[in-house]
Amino acid sequence: ARAKAACRWLPLSSNVRPRNSTLMLSVRPLSQQPTLKPLVSSWLLSEWPTWYGEGGEGNLEGDIEAFAASEHQLPVGLVAFLGETPIAFGSLKRESIKSHPHLFPWAASGYVLPVHRGQGVGAFLLRGLSAQAHRLGYQQVYCGTSTATSLLVRAGWHVVEQVQHVGKPLTIFRSGA
Repeated sequence: ARAKAACRWLPLSSNVRPRNSTLMLSVRPLSQQPTLKPLVSSWLLSEWPTWYGEGGEGNLEGDIEAFAASEHQLPVGLVAFLGETPIAFGSLKRESIKSHPHLFPWAASGYVLPVHRGQGVGAFLLRGLSAQAHRLGYQQVYCGTSTATSLLVRAGWHVVEQVQHVGKPLTIFRSGA
């Protein structure tokens, strides 16, 4: 059974821990943690260098500023913590896949430090993004991925469709809620 968490912000189980850890996971808005903007920037650049790097289409500084602007409207950035150590990031945004402007909000920019991957942190972050979407009045969240399909399936998300995006196969999911 789930109980309200004592972990500050996210109403999830108070017993959520990555495997082999005695520390608690929590999720907090980037808007409440502005000193973490450089760290999150470095994570996003390392994960998507062709998008955010030199010559890429992405605007890293603009995205970070937008993700950190507010927790009360899209876009919203969330940082996952293990104890007091930031270990992951994700965002909710209005648009992600240009061919699907009718679907929103989108879970995007999902990043977990490599040492913490495969330990449930990504699923925890998805639950945090879904909870934040519900607080903003959205009943469902969408996510497009070519790399995290097993995570989304395990988290109970449903396939909406499979498309070609930037020349690669992409699966679009809808949250299970």
